[in-house]
Amino acid sequence: MFEYEIHQNRHAALVEEANHARLAREAYRAGRAAERAARKAGKSKGPSGPVSSLRSHFTRAA
Repeated sequence: MFEYEIHQNRHAALVEEANHARLAREAYRAGRAAERAARKAGKSKGPSGPVSSLRSHFTRAA
């Protein structure tokens, strides 16, 4: 009987861990979809425009 209880507890822990991983994955995908929709609508929170080169920030080596 004891082994069965250990099995039941382990099973419950694995199910809980799988649910947590699923929720985290769904939240990540929902966030990515929201960013994509905002970018498509032109409401991006990040800087827009071309990326500038860092060459102008450093002097030339001798």
